[in-house]
Amino acid sequence: MSGGEERHKAYETSPEGNEKLLTQCMKWRDQALRKDRTVQFMFQSLARAGCTMPTERVWCEHCSPNLSGGYRPDGSVTLCSNNVFSPTHVAETMVHELIHAFDDCRAHIEWNNCEHLACSEVRAAALSGDCRFLNEIQRGNISIAGQFKRCVRRRAELSIRMSPACKATMTVKTVDKVFNACFKDT
Repeated sequence: MSGGEERHKAYETSPEGNEKLLTQCMKWRDQALRKDRTVQFMFQSLARAGCTMPTERVWCEHCSPNLSGGYRPDGSVTLCSNNVFSPTHVAETMVHELIHAFDDCRAHIEWNNCEHLACSEVRAAALSGDCRFLNEIQRGNISIAGQFKRCVRRRAELSIRMSPACKATMTVKTVDKVFNACFKDT
């Protein structure tokens, strides 16, 4: 855990700390909306696909551990103020969740269908920056050959394992089933 993450986590123990985290998260969200080209590209892509998402539908809230954000089928994106730790992390999380929004717009995802969810997670992991080489080094996953695909697979498995729609025992099998087709669609 970096020094910034340690200081960030220390705030969580008080109501004032939670409020500071929410304020910081919203500041980083606004910064990403104004300056991050990939976030802007995703909003433009949603609009071109006929699914305009108002920026007000992206908000920060306190979440359970291990979640950086989430997309809801009502068309909103949550950023987890207690689990995002930098402006870059907020922007990457927004892009990841906006890819789910795009998939929902384009393919009308059935979020209770584990294969649909797995496909969208493969796409989001591959396209959002989750598996950038620097991110993988920070996670301790250092390898050259095949690292990107391994990361995409691992991140998709981690995400669907947290979904009530998917049985934890079926995550690997489900991702395996959809991986090639969904990875090609990136």
